[in-house]
Amino acid sequence: MRDGVRLGLGGAALGNLFSAVSDDEARAVVEHALADGCATFDTAPHYGNGLSEHRMGAVLRNLPRDSFSLSSKVGRLLRPDRGPRDENGYVDCLPFAQTWDYSAAGVRRSVEDSLQRLGLARLDAVYVHDCDAVTHGSRYPAVLRQVLDEALPTLRQLQQAGLVRSVGLGVNDVQVCLDVLHASELDVLLLAGRYSLVDHSALAGLLPLCTRKEVRIALGGVFNSGILATGVRAGGPARFDYAEAPVAMRERVAAVEDACEAMGVPLRAAALQFPLAHPCIDVVLLGARSPAEWQDARAMLARPVPPEFWRTLRQGGLLPADAPLPEPA
Repeated sequence: MRDGVRLGLGGAALGNLFSAVSDDEARAVVEHALADGCATFDTAPHYGNGLSEHRMGAVLRNLPRDSFSLSSKVGRLLRPDRGPRDENGYVDCLPFAQTWDYSAAGVRRSVEDSLQRLGLARLDAVYVHDCDAVTHGSRYPAVLRQVLDEALPTLRQLQQAGLVRSVGLGVNDVQVCLDVLHASELDVLLLAGRYSLVDHSALAGLLPLCTRKEVRIALGGVFNSGILATGVRAGGPARFDYAEAPVAMRERVAAVEDACEAMGVPLRAAALQFPLAHPCIDVVLLGARSPAEWQDARAMLARPVPPEFWRTLRQGGLLPADAPLPEPA
């Protein structure tokens, strides 16, 4: 975070999530964010089978290393593969296939591979990626054990060696964060989607625990895969957690939209500003795929929102009573 900019650039879109972005377009997004004061960047091998890492590294490796903070993730290894180039919602991926690997050797190799794709000598944070029960099902207990016994200790070794500065989890699930934090120590979390304008599942248990343990949070998914960017009143598809939004969520978002319209508050402004009021949250990561999307988010963060708007949402049961509310700048 530099010059008070609490917006970071997330790299999923630059890995061609849902639709393709050209190399030139990806470079333009990174360069525009940098010029606008952004100093926090996140990527992962998962994003386009290394494509996002290649694209971010092509720009960032030319800068003074201490002028930006960059994170990536471990848990998936890439191996050459000449099969289909669409995978896990990403299109036009690089010619690799992913395999799960939370072992000590796999984590070490993953960090080394990421550094090579990025063209850099260290990462500011490394997150253990998608190690939750929703992702792994019945294998979750074994995955959790391996994360605690192998992945995290290996990352601590790499931290001591200077290849990694901070160690954490990169997930969109609250329970795995609680499970790990009750058994181990983390420096940081990248939590996607679980503390937003319409999903407050991290508020009761996880955020107080992070406060006590002094774990800092980078927050992804503040638009919950799109529904808080587009709303639902205009019709058309609405994604929540990378899938079609359920009826109950559509109704909740519609109620928030009604309050936004009544008080002249853009839904995107409310979605970006609300989570940053919590003292655990350092930065919000935006998956921008164009300079225009980045600039819109910056404008929405600066957009004045009257205090009575937040109180209206709380009184209507749309925000929890104990959720910190943004204060006027």
